[in-house]
Amino acid sequence: MKAIFKRFRKNEDGATAIEYGLIAALIALAIISGATLFGDSLDGLFTKMSELLDTATVPETLE
Repeated sequence: MKAIFKRFRKNEDGATAIEYGLIAALIALAIISGATLFGDSLDGLFTKMSELLDTATVPETLE
């Protein structure tokens, strides 16, 4: 029975696929969180620009 467990512990055939899956999941998580943060920041920028344009005045020469 000990020999079976030793052989099972040394067997690393499926470890590579699991590791690649974990790496892909971490990369996806990083991309999603980065896009969310960038999107929120971009939304704030456009909101501020919209507010500035709403309060802007037109010079008399252009009227």
